Amino acid sequence: MSALLRESIIGQFIHAASKGRFLPYPEERRDFEIPSKFLQKRPLRASNNASIDTLVSEAPSRPQRVAVKKTLEIERNDTLVDETAGALSRTASKEKLPVSRTETLVGDLEKGKEEEKVAEEDVFLVGWYADDDQENPQNWSFRKKSVVTAAIMLLTFSVYIGSAIYSSSIPGVMEYFHVSQTKAILGLSLFVLGYGIGPMILSPLSEVPAIGRNPIYMATLFLFVILQIPAVTTSNYSVLMAMRFLTGFVGSPALATGGASLADIWAPMKMPYVIGLWSVGAVLGPVLGPVISGFAAMNAGWRWPLYELLMISGFALIVLSFILPETNAATILLKRAERLRKITGNNNLRSKSEIDQANTTTKDVLYEALVRPFQLALEPAVLFINVYIALAYSIFYLWFEAFPIVFGEIYGFNLGLQGLPFIGIAVGCFLAFAGYAAFQYYHVEPKFRRTGVLVPEERLQVALVASLFIPVSLLLFGWLSRPSVHWMGPIIAASLYIPGIFLLFQSCIVYLPMSYPLYAASLLAGNDLFRSSGGAAFPLFGHALFKTLGVGGGSSLLAGLSAIMIPILFFFYKKGAEIRKWSKYAQA
Repeated sequence: MSALLRESIIGQFIHAASKGRFLPYPEERRDFEIPSKFLQKRPLRASNNASIDTLVSEAPSRPQRVAVKKTLEIERNDTLVDETAGALSRTASKEKLPVSRTETLVGDLEKGKEEEKVAEEDVFLVGWYADDDQENPQNWSFRKKSVVTAAIMLLTFSVYIGSAIYSSSIPGVMEYFHVSQTKAILGLSLFVLGYGIGPMILSPLSEVPAIGRNPIYMATLFLFVILQIPAVTTSNYSVLMAMRFLTGFVGSPALATGGASLADIWAPMKMPYVIGLWSVGAVLGPVLGPVISGFAAMNAGWRWPLYELLMISGFALIVLSFILPETNAATILLKRAERLRKITGNNNLRSKSEIDQANTTTKDVLYEALVRPFQLALEPAVLFINVYIALAYSIFYLWFEAFPIVFGEIYGFNLGLQGLPFIGIAVGCFLAFAGYAAFQYYHVEPKFRRTGVLVPEERLQVALVASLFIPVSLLLFGWLSRPSVHWMGPIIAASLYIPGIFLLFQSCIVYLPMSYPLYAASLLAGNDLFRSSGGAAFPLFGHALFKTLGVGGGSSLLAGLSAIMIPILFFFYKKGAEIRKWSKYAQA
């Protein structure tokens, strides 16, 4: 596991401080034999029609000339799983997909960094030394992959819990700062809004090969921890709200890029299970937030839930500093090329990412990151999926307003006990994952092995089932929440909501990239912003909604809105393929 430590932040510091004597890379070991092709002064010439993709696959055995084109595209082979929740389709086989909104920043960031501009014909491609190269994240052992997956889950949990852990502080914030409930709830909404906006700016940097994922993760987690200190100690309401937004903003890469890190290391056939498991960890964050913070807020005041967040995120920062490695293959190869240039003195050595990004401009980056998601949002299927997931996600955050009313005012639970009903939702999350994994194993995988193809609309089958859980859960919760019904009734009803939102999210978030493979990353970024905006807004009027209409009436209204979505979802399931034929963005 020394390689795991070497790639961590602590390992990188030890490696740099010792100048490679401790935790060396293969190229830095004395017994390493430098491939002879890297010692040549000029590479062999390739035919004019040789593609970059062909040259990369052949790079370990023969240097080639590379025709560099100005492009925003990178290769995506046989599946879309690498950028989504594990779609098993070959619809994008050997096509060019756009950079994840982001892999295009390299050009500007590396300008000025290169001391010598290498001509096209003088480039040696640095790739993997062999098919079983252990530096390739796809070749890591199952044990190492499992450790990295657990690390990504810890990172996501430690940030995501920051939204709902604040909910137990709301009564104390109202009393301490003498503000209304809506202003106190703003601390929850601003955090959610922050991690909706953050990925539009921060996540692109993790796709820059010259930077990589790990530095972004660790730098933003460090800031996340540091910013908790003024949030905990302040006596000014405005400062508290500002810190809540900023912590959500800087913590967002963990939520937006975690799936991409997992796709870096797991094979496509394993991705549905891994992404599903990672999603469980993400859901458990806000679900367990009130469970962890309720008694602390009741007995020690409103600051203590934030102290708990500081301790959880601080613990994650320490652990991940030792065990979270770089997973982006482009970054790993770029650093390998840098080491080989230093060792051999051959400045012609380049990784594919350095070549691909040579002519990218800041304008291109900003367009893909900030304009493309909104263009795609006007597509009928994209607009519907964004609205549906945003609605389900927003209702999820309304539970944090409904539970105090139901279990505090109706059943007489104190502040600490009010968080315990969320355990029922956590149980529902595990059951939903088990059902999803069974569906993948017994239905999706066998069909894919037989045909080799999955039509995008087939991914909506799970969503159709999930869509029934949401209105049923809301109706049962609303009308079982009364003194004459045991408190277990609304808890069971609420737990039925999680299979709905969990399965809906897993299904739709795969359907969109399969339908629009050239714009997968922009779609996911837009969806993230869309649902986070709804999740930030709904809690602000949730208390008034349930007080005005009653828990039964308010829940019925939300159930009705959810039910309206079901026939529209069925329409896209039946007619989606025909609609895609008329789109200039979708793949028919």
